[in-house]
Amino acid sequence: MIAAATSSRDDRAVNVLVAEEDDVGRAFLAENLTADGYEVRTADSREQALARLSVKQPDVIVVDVNGQTLGLIDAIRAGDGLASHVDPTTPLVVLTARVDELHRIRVLDRGGDDVLAKPYSYPELRARLAALLRRARASHAPRLLRVGDLRIDLAARTVEMRGHRVELPAKEYELLRTLAREPTRVFTREELLRDVWGHAHGGRTRTLDSHACRLRRRLAKAGGDGVLQTVWGVGYRLADPIE
Repeated sequence: MIAAATSSRDDRAVNVLVAEEDDVGRAFLAENLTADGYEVRTADSREQALARLSVKQPDVIVVDVNGQTLGLIDAIRAGDGLASHVDPTTPLVVLTARVDELHRIRVLDRGGDDVLAKPYSYPELRARLAALLRRARASHAPRLLRVGDLRIDLAARTVEMRGHRVELPAKEYELLRTLAREPTRVFTREELLRDVWGHAHGGRTRTLDSHACRLRRRLAKAGGDGVLQTVWGVGYRLADPIE
């Protein structure tokens, strides 16, 4: 049995962006990676891939957009345009129908981490993805969290909403960071009181609610109205980004 692909200490599914022009190839990868426990998003062009990247940071990218592959790699590694919000060190695997050595070298020189010639073996691709992810985790923790128009730089401890800097006190920052690590999950009040305030057996929910209220107002002032959502009787979550 194949173990589910997970990333980081919270065991969330690894997010893979598959940028593949061929409909059959794209569907094959999406089906098999999903079956192996990955969370998969797909794109059929350079433009659609950049749009996907502007919404959510993937853990790894698999790309084959004929005639545009090198341009997409350049945009990701240079942080240009829509790719400016993507961690430029994100692992990137290139699939290619070209088998000549010069093309492979160009791909690697431009920032590809691995090159796999078509037709490829899916088990080999899966093994290479796993190896890249292991090296990425060992080298550094994620620096950037991106949820829709919300951007959190974990190293600098800064927050931006739609390009506007949002100044947050320490606990509000920790609350937002915790929610952004799993943006589609509903966190219970007990979990947030434990993880943000260190209350092992719960605590005063009024403390959490007052911080959440102030955080919501600060985000709304920067254009993020509705980003922080209350799930009545349960806790809090971030709004789903528009795919």
